[in-house]
Amino acid sequence: MSLVAVKDVTKAYRLGSQTVTALAGVSMSVAPGEFLAVAGPSGSGKTTLLNLVGCLDTPSTGEIEIDGEMVSALSSGRRADLRARKLGFIFQTFNLIPVLTAWENVEYPLLLTKRRGDDARVKTALEQVGLGERMKHRPTELSGGQQQRVAIARALVTDPALVLADEPTANLDSKTGSEIIELMRRLNRERGTTFLFSTHDPRIMNAADRVLEISDGLFR
Repeated sequence: MSLVAVKDVTKAYRLGSQTVTALAGVSMSVAPGEFLAVAGPSGSGKTTLLNLVGCLDTPSTGEIEIDGEMVSALSSGRRADLRARKLGFIFQTFNLIPVLTAWENVEYPLLLTKRRGDDARVKTALEQVGLGERMKHRPTELSGGQQQRVAIARALVTDPALVLADEPTANLDSKTGSEIIELMRRLNRERGTTFLFSTHDPRIMNAADRVLEISDGLFR
């Protein structure tokens, strides 16, 4: 059974009087435990695809199913609930809350799902990404690589069915990027967490179980 099934999905946007087609009819599946990369140049549609799978947007046509739930027709409130329960996100810009410590940033998704007091889960997530000694530091006191490790811990703390990673190495130097890829691959193997990437980083493609190439809104 697929964890994610995307069926004949299109996405078009209105820009003034023009219609821009970001996805022109794509289908794909993601198996549980897979480490899958969607690769393509800027403007190819890969980030749009992740946003749709991540329930941050809705398709123009087609269907998306996640862990047995048909999400493409859900209300915005139901999509938000599914995101909180089943999805984790890692972004290229880290998206940490600057006034919160590493601990508080990782704890935040648990508070959104009313799972307060789960300190052991936060501690374990930060230790798994190698930040056991930096839990009380704010983002400005951490390097780019450390901030991305906090973002990975935040994505994993709710034990999601799927982690979506949008260009997670784009703002990191080569050495740090390689360390982050190795960390995510290790967590994938040890925890069985499913990862879906959008990327043009060849190191992520080399680490992936499969690579789907996308161009002009279509898989090649």
